Amino acid sequence: MFPTKILLATDGSEESAHAARMAAALSGKTGSELHVVYVEPLPHPYSLSEATIYYPEMRDEVRQEAYQGAREKVAAEVEKIGLTCEVAGSHAHVGHPDVEISHLAEEIGAGLIVLGSRGLGPVRRLLVGSVSSSVVRHAHGPVLVVRDGGDTLPARILLAVDGSAESRLARQAAAELSEKTGAEVHVAHVLPSPERMYGPHFYPVDVKGSLLERVEREAREFLGRQAEKISSAGGRVGGVRLASGNAPAVIVKLAEELHADLTVLGSRGLGGVRRALMGSVSESVVRHAHNPVLVVRGDGGRNG
Repeated sequence: MFPTKILLATDGSEESAHAARMAAALSGKTGSELHVVYVEPLPHPYSLSEATIYYPEMRDEVRQEAYQGAREKVAAEVEKIGLTCEVAGSHAHVGHPDVEISHLAEEIGAGLIVLGSRGLGPVRRLLVGSVSSSVVRHAHGPVLVVRDGGDTLPARILLAVDGSAESRLARQAAAELSEKTGAEVHVAHVLPSPERMYGPHFYPVDVKGSLLERVEREAREFLGRQAEKISSAGGRVGGVRLASGNAPAVIVKLAEELHADLTVLGSRGLGGVRRALMGSVSESVVRHAHNPVLVVRGDGGRNG
């Protein structure tokens, strides 16, 4: 799974510094090229003077100044990263960071985007969007979102699986990471709560019990198969977890209970409109997790 090119998106913040250390470590362990991008946002139109708004040459000047600033900042970041890891390419862009990062990843053929995310409190996480969550939503390939303290290679990975094609890609990524770093993989599967499982239908108590036993048995067999495939791929399996409830909340809680250094899960490829209208388990986990999260998406995201 691991790509020939990793794209690190930086903005000079402390969170980006954590992401840079993680990206450099991954580049060294996997032999992937490391590319660095800095995107300088353009000023909001309402913050510009009237003359700047109406005269194209002045707008061009604003853009040129922004581009020069981006070049200087990415050069400074590359200089710091270059002390520990070779940087194959640096990129200075101007515009909306999430859009520019996603487009650049496609242009250079990056197989993984790495970026930092500011730790927000519960209320702000619900109300505030971010570059990282937008990139997770729109990028066509895997995205690793790094938070405070997540700047070293993981020793313990939580892999959330659901049987989808994207989940299989996530399993392959976790297995490869484990094989290359020696990390322990804990495999988890989250069932719907019993109320959701039965739906609006009325079942006698004994039928409910029988149905639940069957579902749990099949889920444990599924988890066993996932663990076997990770082991056969050279990964280290630390255990399996079967839980039920709201999937994002359960995954975040399991990661905390396990003290996982990284959570890995797949994300279904959605077309542009559906991505704009629908949330997802992966986006919710990225928004609420306290540890780094690797969201794996295959080429299916290109076609929706």
